[in-house]
Amino acid sequence: MAIETATAQMPPRPMRADARRNYERLLAEARTAFTQHGTDASLEDIARRAGVGIGTLYRHFPNRTALMGAVFQGEICALLERSRELAKAPRPCQALIDWLRAIVDHASTYRGLSRALMACSADETSELSRGCGLPLREAGSELLARAQQSGAVRSDVVIADLMQLTNAIALAVEQSPDDPELADRLLALAFTGLKAR
Repeated sequence: MAIETATAQMPPRPMRADARRNYERLLAEARTAFTQHGTDASLEDIARRAGVGIGTLYRHFPNRTALMGAVFQGEICALLERSRELAKAPRPCQALIDWLRAIVDHASTYRGLSRALMACSADETSELSRGCGLPLREAGSELLARAQQSGAVRSDVVIADLMQLTNAIALAVEQSPDDPELADRLLALAFTGLKAR
């Protein structure tokens, strides 16, 4: 039992230099592919462009959602930092709207991301949910609670519903690239229904 506990607490071994280079190339190529072709981009093409075999891709990222989670980690960190800044804003409701707008902007960078986030919301064990969905939901919960405590947002609104609504808005924006005002209109419409009476 003591051996199992000690093994469980050992930090992961650092990657060899060549493995680290492959990992970084895969991330860079995946980021480019997801931006240009959406999150359904071919994993085989990503591996080929990174100069590695598909087996190497799967050794680093066991499935598409693991790769997506790794690619989006930087943006997620930026969104979490933005939520911490907005948590100090004097107008809690506007802070919540601004943060949700930032999520829509992020999701619209990668075609298919909002659909993937909506799908993973029911599976908290997926890499995409653990790395993206859950941290965003936790950050959003704090901003929502502030807006509710200020009396600006109804007390029965829950963050899971609000995140699904935000992802649906991002999906609508993705489908309407010729309408740059759509996200703001839909968010304003959504918040009309969320306001406390």
